[in-house]
Amino acid sequence: MDWGSLAGVALALTAVLVAHLLDGGHIGSLVQPAAFVVVVIGTIGAVLLQNRMPVFVRGVRMARWVFAPPPDNRQTMANEISSWSHTARREGLLSLEPFMQATRDPFIAKGLRLIIDGTEPGKLREILDLEIGAYEMEQRQAAKIWEAAGGYSPTIGILGAVLGLIHVMENLSDPTKLGGGIAVAFVATIYGVGLANLVFLPIGNRLKATVMHEVNKREMLADAFLGIATGDNPRAIEERVAVYLR
Repeated sequence: MDWGSLAGVALALTAVLVAHLLDGGHIGSLVQPAAFVVVVIGTIGAVLLQNRMPVFVRGVRMARWVFAPPPDNRQTMANEISSWSHTARREGLLSLEPFMQATRDPFIAKGLRLIIDGTEPGKLREILDLEIGAYEMEQRQAAKIWEAAGGYSPTIGILGAVLGLIHVMENLSDPTKLGGGIAVAFVATIYGVGLANLVFLPIGNRLKATVMHEVNKREMLADAFLGIATGDNPRAIEERVAVYLR
């Protein structure tokens, strides 16, 4: 669990609520179902229109990375790489088959399989680079739904404000209905701008950083697989891997 992310969300929301209370407001005035429907449902609709459903679903599922990011197991991988390179150096490339069968990581299994199959080093690197590129593009597209939401929600918030003002203008003759329309108008703007800058955009940027971290791990593995395939000294492979651990 990333407690820093939880603290960030809590601090941002607390700042808004405390400022509202200090200014003489009350929490109930920020609860407007109509504004919520316009901003949140409208933003989801706009994002769905921009992206295919599988991309949208993958992006929503990725949100858990903000609070529970993939573990940073690069040091463990570095130790495994050292074991692979020493084993291959002593016993040959076919000795890597038990490692391939034991791993649960599809990328590691693919790299080891290519080495065991005797794939030419240049071709091996080309295949792994394509795999990394496809993974990065897929993950980045999913993460971008949050950036898209951050772009749409302020504008949709303004749309909600205009709708609220229309409601006000339609009921100028009935003062009892003016308060509700004005509340929807202002709260819709708060929802749009607040969600964009306190939720959607920070989540999008955090996910992009996490994706780059995962890509970096795959680059480290690809570099190691190439070194093993070309018969590099295990010490040289370890030195190259150490660069990725900085």
